[in-house]
Parts: sequence; structure tokens; C-alpha cells
Amino acid sequence: MSLETAEARTVRAERSGGRAYRSLFKALGRGWLRDRSQIFFTILLPLMFMVLLASVFGSGDTAASRIVAVGDVAVLDGADADEFAVAEASDLDAALAMLRDGDADAAVVQDGSTVRIYPSATNSTSGAIAEGRLSALVDDVNVEVLSAAAPGEPVLATEVEEADGGALQPIQYLAPGILAWGVAIAGVFGAAGTIVDWKRDKLLRRLRLTPASVRTFLGAKVSVNLVVAVGQTAVFLAVAALGFGLRLSAWTWFAVPLVLLGTLAFLAIGVVIGGIAQTSPAAAGLSNLVTMPMAFVSGAFYPLALSPGWVQAISYASPMRYLNEALQSVVVYGEPPTAVLPQIGFLAAFAAIVALFSWKTFKFDEL
Repeated sequence: MSLETAEARTVRAERSGGRAYRSLFKALGRGWLRDRSQIFFTILLPLMFMVLLASVFGSGDTAASRIVAVGDVAVLDGADADEFAVAEASDLDAALAMLRDGDADAAVVQDGSTVRIYPSATNSTSGAIAEGRLSALVDDVNVEVLSAAAPGEPVLATEVEEADGGALQPIQYLAPGILAWGVAIAGVFGAAGTIVDWKRDKLLRRLRLTPASVRTFLGAKVSVNLVVAVGQTAVFLAVAALGFGLRLSAWTWFAVPLVLLGTLAFLAIGVVIGGIAQTSPAAAGLSNLVTMPMAFVSGAFYPLALSPGWVQAISYASPMRYLNEALQSVVVYGEPPTAVLPQIGFLAAFAAIVALFSWKTFKFDEL
């Protein structure tokens, strides 16, 4: 065989491989778009979580506390209507009944110079907020009394200023966190479910009878997942920005390579699960067993700093934590890519290690 003939065959093989890749990419992409379950679990379900949680938490502002005054409560005369919604009760038993029914956040009784506060036990969070506001109101009244008694004596005053560009609003941690969770769902569920389907249909055995190679087929499949991840990112950030006021930084574009790297890490996890599971329900169950706990220990639904210490310790082994932190840094805080190099390094190392493990342990003869 002459050198010219060998080179011509190589060129034809490369062209044939390129055409096969494009054809497979289009076919797999159309298959993904036609699969309503994948669209729901990959985009709609995480998006619903973000919309629901952002709507519940709102902008972070707390509504006025519902206070029940028993008798004459003089301390409430100067209460701000934006902080207190005051109702009256005939006696303490009636006020406590309203607390048990969830109709009030706290009851107040004033006996001379003593103000007794009964925070709600039915809703401990709103009860604690009401208790704090009432205590602050009593302190303000005491300051006024002392200032009137000793007008020449100065009193301490507090000034609260925002730090680090302002308080972190719910949407600022919900959008990156749930996006990271959505990427995990797409990667883990997509890879695990696909591999189980390949096992059932003996797809790779059939693929060996076609001109396309297994490498070309797998490359097209991974490419479809990466394109889906980019679309997922665009949809999430658009809804968060247009619907809930998320302010995107100048470095938001770097969310794309971060999501692509995270997708590779979660695809590797999905391959491991797909190699273990033998049926679609088993693959879905194992995928849920991985992604749901990972979301709760990675700060996807609430700030990780508010979690117990043992949860924060576990989170260091979760790739979702590092993807969430990196997305929040570049999208919310506007930090450059150099600031998230540790997160990038962990995601890359995690993807490589898990991919190598899945390659070594995967049983191709089952396909």
C-alpha cells in the first residue's frame, strides 16, 4: 500500500467519523428534546424549586409581627405599624388560645412597670421575631424615660451599615445553589438512566455493526449533556434575574465553564451508578440517594454557614458544594476566575478520579 493511499484512507475515515459524530449528536439531541421526563427533571423540577423557595422567602423582609394586647399595654402606643399588627383580647386565656391556633405571634400583658411577653410556641420562628421586636420596643421606651429624667446625660445609639456590598438576599444563594443541584440531577440521572437503557437494549453491541465507533457515540452523548447544561444555566439565570431581581455580575459568563466542569463530575458519578443498577427504578433510586442528601449538605437550599458543624464537615467531600461556591462567587459577588481556582481544582480532580474508577470497574460485556 502506497503512502498516498494510506493518507487518503485516513482522511476518509476522519471525515466519516466527523459525519457520524454530527449525525449522532443531532439524533441524541432530538431524543433528549422528545423525552418529556428528562426535560422535567433536568430543567422544570429544579426551576420549580427555585421559584417556590424564592417566592416563600421573598426578598428577605419579615412581615409585621401579629401582637395580641391583653388590656391596656402602654408600651405599644409608640409601636411602628410596619413592625407590629396589634389586636386586642379580653383576657390572657383568650390571647393564649389565639397563639395556639396560630392567629398571633405573641401576646403582651403590661402590669405597671412589668411587660410580660408570651411568644408563640405554635410558630417558634415568628414568635422569636416578635419577642425580639417587643424587647427592642421596651428598650426604646426605657431610653426615652431615662433621657427625660436626665436630659444632660448622653445615651448610646447604634448605627447599622451594610458590609460586603449588602445583605445576602435569598435569591442570591438560591439561584446558584439550585442551579448546581439541577446540574447534578442532569448529570447523575442522565448518565445512570442512559447506561441502564443501553444494558436493556444491548445498544453498544448493535453499535459495533455500524460504521460509527463507540468512542464517537460516547462523545456525542457527552456533548449533548454539555449543551443541555449550558441551556440549563441560561434558563436559570434568566428566570432569577428577570423574575426575582438577581443582579448578575460582569463575570457571570464564567458560570458556563464551571457548569461544564461540574457536569463532567456528575456524569462520572452517574456512570458508577449505571454500572451498579440493573433496572431503571434502581438507577433512579440510587441517583436520588446521591443527589438529594448532597443538596442538603452542600448549601443548595440554604446558606451552609447556618448548618450544624457536622454537616459543614461532610460538605467538604461533596462536589456540589464547590460548584455552588464557585457559581456564587462569579455570579453574585463578581469575583474573577482566579478566586475560584480551589473549587475548579477540586471539581477537576473529582471528575478525573471518579471517571477513572468508573472506567476500571465498568463491565462493558453487560452492554
